Amino acid sequence: MRGYRSGSKRPSMFEVAKLAGVSHQTVSRVVNDSPDVSETTRTKVREAITKLGYRPSNSARSLASQRSHTIGLIAGGLRFYGPISAISAIESVARSHGLFLSVSLVHDATCTQEEFERLCETFDEQNVDAFVLLTPTDVMFRAACRTSFDQPRVMLTSTHGKLSMREAGRLERPDDRRHTALVGIDQWSAMHEVARLVASYGHRSALYFAGPQDWRDAVTRALAWSRAAQALSIVSQTVQCESWESSEAYGRMNHILERFGSSGSRRPTVVVTANDAQAVGVVRALHEHRLNVPRDISVVGFDDMPAMNDLYPPLTTVRPDFEQMGTAAMREVLRLLGEGEETAFAASAHGVGLIPARVIKRASLGRVPVF
Repeated sequence: MRGYRSGSKRPSMFEVAKLAGVSHQTVSRVVNDSPDVSETTRTKVREAITKLGYRPSNSARSLASQRSHTIGLIAGGLRFYGPISAISAIESVARSHGLFLSVSLVHDATCTQEEFERLCETFDEQNVDAFVLLTPTDVMFRAACRTSFDQPRVMLTSTHGKLSMREAGRLERPDDRRHTALVGIDQWSAMHEVARLVASYGHRSALYFAGPQDWRDAVTRALAWSRAAQALSIVSQTVQCESWESSEAYGRMNHILERFGSSGSRRPTVVVTANDAQAVGVVRALHEHRLNVPRDISVVGFDDMPAMNDLYPPLTTVRPDFEQMGTAAMREVLRLLGEGEETAFAASAHGVGLIPARVIKRASLGRVPVF
């Protein structure tokens, strides 16, 4: 059996038609799964395709179906676990539906409106069928809202930030809103569950390490924690970080512990962090000050990054379903393209379909110490 080999001429649709004894239009109908072909003819064409090793070009499929079968993805936050996990799921679902994912990565903090629009123009030249926009920061979210799209678009973001959803809506054209969907993680339920668990262990005094304020996840988590802690009579002090990095949390925790030591004031009994990297830095600082986790002070993270179960002690943290978020984003793409049903979200807020996140209880959270 002869097939297409690297370095040899790629077999054409006309060669397939000649071998199968049909017209090239019939081959095109088979390639594009048209129902207007008999099963006998379809079988002959498929056998010829297999024998020749024919692979339809994306441009040929586009001309036949008015679709490029390509999804444009613009993504920020690629240094972090959550966005990478979501993109992996998006690509997997796209591939399972015969779609190709064309990806552009941007810097989440410095992406300009001009750069964002230039990327969109590049994707327009590829004739993409839809966009998936992973916009973790206000800079990226604002750029996405201000850019006009002819194609459907799905944005992955959080419900809150310096740019509110109401303000974002004013930046969009009415036509864009009609073919836009928003998907994110349910930070609110997750942080309320953390607060309830912390309170059930007797903690009423906490430190909260907040993430960088230009990140929408960080703002949403901080707001959710603040309201949940207040509702449960947990007195919480916020430590505002400029990054997600463990090194910054380590340095800030060291400074805080030295301050408590010199003043003689009572330490909070639990530290809640906006991500697991911050928790790692906090645990290191506590260890170096000879404080035992959780006997002296408890620690809770967010993200459940790989190896958090092997931290000493294993880290209590929040596990967002990033894969489900990516899957939901692609289902929304298919719905907007008229190829799928409406996605059933467990919850939604401010127009964002929310994906669950659950608390994973491990040894870093214990009962409040007796002083």
